[in-house]
Amino acid sequence: QVQLVESGGGLVQPGGSLRLSCAASGSIFSIKAMAWYRQAPGKQRELVAVITSGSDTNYADSVKGRFTISRDNAKNTVYLQMSSLKPEDTAVYYCNVRAGLIATINYWGQGTQVTVSS
Repeated sequence: QVQLVESGGGLVQPGGSLRLSCAASGSIFSIKAMAWYRQAPGKQRELVAVITSGSDTNYADSVKGRFTISRDNAKNTVYLQMSSLKPEDTAVYYCNVRAGLIATINYWGQGTQVTVSS
Protein backbone atom coordinates (compact mmCIF):
# COMPACT_ATOMS: atom_id res chain seq x y z
CA GLN A 1 0.00 0.00 0.00
CA VAL A 2 1.43 3.36 -1.06
CA GLN A 3 0.56 6.56 0.76
CA LEU A 4 1.35 10.14 -0.19
CA VAL A 5 0.95 12.55 2.71
CA GLU A 6 0.90 16.25 1.87
CA SER A 7 1.34 19.15 4.23
CA GLY A 8 2.02 22.88 4.20
CA GLY A 9 -1.07 24.37 2.61
CA GLY A 10 -2.99 27.27 4.09
CA LEU A 11 -4.03 30.90 3.75
CA VAL A 12 -1.43 33.45 2.71
CA GLN A 13 -1.53 37.07 1.58
CA PRO A 14 -0.56 38.05 -1.97
CA GLY A 15 3.21 38.26 -2.25
CA GLY A 16 3.69 35.73 0.51
CA SER A 17 5.32 32.31 0.53
CA LEU A 18 4.39 28.75 1.38
CA ARG A 19 6.24 25.44 1.27
CA LEU A 20 4.40 22.25 0.45
CA SER A 21 5.73 18.81 1.35
CA CYS A 22 4.73 15.36 0.17
CA ALA A 23 6.14 12.20 1.73
CA ALA A 24 5.69 8.86 0.00
CA SER A 25 5.58 5.72 2.10
CA GLY A 26 4.79 2.06 1.63
CA SER A 27 5.78 -0.36 -1.11
CA ILE A 28 6.91 2.15 -3.68
CA PHE A 29 9.74 1.14 -6.01
CA SER A 30 11.73 2.83 -8.71
CA ILE A 31 10.38 6.37 -8.49
CA LYS A 32 10.69 7.94 -11.92
CA ALA A 33 9.29 11.39 -11.26
CA MET A 34 7.58 13.43 -8.58
CA ALA A 35 5.30 16.32 -9.38
CA TRP A 36 2.79 18.85 -8.13
CA TYR A 37 -0.51 19.52 -9.83
CA ARG A 38 -3.23 21.97 -8.89
CA GLN A 39 -6.91 22.35 -9.52
CA ALA A 40 -8.81 25.58 -9.07
CA PRO A 41 -12.63 25.64 -8.77
CA GLY A 42 -14.25 25.10 -12.15
CA LYS A 43 -10.94 24.38 -13.86
CA GLN A 44 -9.08 21.29 -14.97
CA ARG A 45 -6.19 19.89 -12.99
CA GLU A 46 -2.92 21.27 -14.34
CA LEU A 47 0.74 20.39 -13.94
CA VAL A 48 2.61 22.92 -11.80
CA ALA A 49 6.09 21.40 -11.59
CA VAL A 50 7.84 18.07 -12.05
CA ILE A 51 11.23 16.70 -11.01
CA THR A 52 12.67 13.52 -12.46
CA SER A 53 14.85 10.88 -10.84
CA GLY A 54 17.80 12.69 -12.41
CA SER A 55 16.65 15.96 -10.83
CA ASP A 56 15.64 17.57 -14.10
CA THR A 57 12.82 20.02 -13.50
CA ASN A 58 10.04 21.54 -15.53
CA TYR A 59 7.53 24.23 -14.59
CA ALA A 60 4.28 25.64 -15.86
CA ASP A 61 4.87 29.04 -17.45
CA SER A 62 2.60 30.66 -14.89
CA VAL A 63 4.89 29.72 -11.98
CA LYS A 64 8.36 29.95 -13.52
CA GLY A 65 10.64 32.11 -11.42
CA ARG A 66 8.31 31.96 -8.43
CA PHE A 67 8.04 28.26 -7.54
CA THR A 68 10.84 25.76 -6.94
CA ILE A 69 10.42 21.99 -6.83
CA SER A 70 12.95 19.81 -5.03
CA ARG A 71 13.19 16.29 -3.65
CA ASP A 72 14.90 14.30 -0.94
CA ASN A 73 15.44 10.84 -2.37
CA ALA A 74 16.43 9.34 0.97
CA LYS A 75 13.08 10.38 2.42
CA ASN A 76 10.99 9.86 -0.75
CA THR A 77 9.79 13.40 -0.24
CA VAL A 78 9.07 16.17 -2.71
CA TYR A 79 8.76 19.85 -1.88
CA LEU A 80 7.26 22.86 -3.58
CA GLN A 81 8.56 26.24 -2.44
CA MET A 82 6.10 28.89 -3.55
CA SER A 83 7.01 32.57 -3.45
CA SER A 84 5.44 35.80 -4.69
CA LEU A 85 2.08 34.11 -4.48
CA LYS A 86 -0.84 35.55 -6.41
CA PRO A 87 -4.60 35.14 -5.95
CA GLU A 88 -4.66 33.07 -9.15
CA ASP A 89 -2.44 30.49 -7.42
CA THR A 90 -5.40 29.61 -5.22
CA ALA A 91 -6.20 25.93 -5.75
CA VAL A 92 -6.03 22.47 -4.27
CA TYR A 93 -2.49 21.22 -4.79
CA TYR A 94 -1.94 17.51 -5.40
CA CYS A 95 1.25 15.52 -5.09
CA ASN A 96 1.91 12.96 -7.83
CA VAL A 97 4.49 10.19 -7.92
CA ARG A 98 5.21 8.03 -10.96
CA ALA A 99 6.87 4.77 -10.00
CA GLY A 100 7.15 1.14 -10.87
CA LEU A 101 9.67 -1.55 -11.76
CA ILE A 102 7.93 -2.68 -14.95
CA ALA A 103 4.75 -0.72 -15.51
CA THR A 104 4.59 2.92 -14.41
CA ILE A 105 1.92 3.63 -11.83
CA ASN A 106 0.59 7.06 -10.91
CA TYR A 107 0.08 7.70 -7.22
CA TRP A 108 -1.82 10.72 -5.92
CA GLY A 109 -2.00 12.54 -2.63
CA GLN A 110 -5.25 13.68 -1.07
CA GLY A 111 -4.64 17.34 -1.90
CA THR A 112 -3.90 20.39 0.21
CA GLN A 113 -5.68 23.73 -0.10
CA VAL A 114 -3.68 26.86 -0.88
CA THR A 115 -5.58 30.14 -0.66
CA VAL A 116 -3.97 33.44 -1.60
CA SER A 117 -6.08 36.32 -0.39
CA SER A 118 -5.84 39.58 1.49
